[in-house]
Amino acid sequence: MDEFRALPDLAARDFGGSVVWANDESFAERHNLILPGPARFDPAEFGHRGKVYDGWETRRRREPGNDAAIVRLGTPGVVHGVVVDTSWFKGNYPPEVSVEAASVPGYPSVAELQDAEWQPIIARAAIRGDTENALSVSSRSRWTHVRLSIYPDGGVARFRVHGEAVPDPALSAAGLVDLAAAERGGRVVGCSDMFYGSPGNLIGPGRPRDMRDGWETARRRDNGNDWVVVALGAEGRIRLAELDTSCFLHNAPGWAMLRGRVSASAEWLELLPRTRLQPDTRHRFVLADPAPVTEVRLDVYPDGGMARLRLFGVSRSSGE
Repeated sequence: MDEFRALPDLAARDFGGSVVWANDESFAERHNLILPGPARFDPAEFGHRGKVYDGWETRRRREPGNDAAIVRLGTPGVVHGVVVDTSWFKGNYPPEVSVEAASVPGYPSVAELQDAEWQPIIARAAIRGDTENALSVSSRSRWTHVRLSIYPDGGVARFRVHGEAVPDPALSAAGLVDLAAAERGGRVVGCSDMFYGSPGNLIGPGRPRDMRDGWETARRRDNGNDWVVVALGAEGRIRLAELDTSCFLHNAPGWAMLRGRVSASAEWLELLPRTRLQPDTRHRFVLADPAPVTEVRLDVYPDGGMARLRLFGVSRSSGE
């Protein structure tokens, strides 16, 4: 029944997944749902919220209704099945769950997701406590978000969404390289502020591990904004920009803009206009008709944290 578990977890943080909303997280935070590895449990561990659980746990309901959480898939895809893992939740797990899915382009806000067209992919079903409940999905549509509903309340340790990745073909970076990457000679040559994190992290290798593994500025109390300038490893045309706010949940910038220039004495040219960002999100933007540049300036508004900046393109040295 659960052969789908051999497929990748599309909600995993390694892919850029995030739990973008939950109506309640009184006892344990929603973000625990997609943490890697099995849930941990220490019977002697208590905190200011009560017993500490490695999962998502809501308060006891005293009114009609149910609780829910929305997960943005790290990569859109066809969902073959989910695992609702209630490990260590023995007397406080939800007796029933359902799952819906939606396909929403771009980077929608929570309010926009609430208004999206949601389709049921797993009907309301009974589950067991302290169990990895595997539930198969028959729909073969492509989805970007899933919503886990629990009835009426309780705790879920992990939520895995297994399936086949179906990325947006417009974002394909085939044949492109990250011109800003430190391992390709990119370097930071200026920034407005690095109070909490070094801007060099922006162009470091790999996925961000946590909020320490990024660039974060102090809180601005004026009318300005923060910025960083990256010298590319080679002159080139940037076709695809990735602005990654992963792990920055309540302190990501509200907007960002990219500009480029071909030399220190040249004027800055707009590559990406001021664009709204979402917290904890791996944003990708296709750039239309970019000019060749050697430096790129990232402006964030007004301040905040960014995990990675990837600038995929074709270098002049490659014979463009």
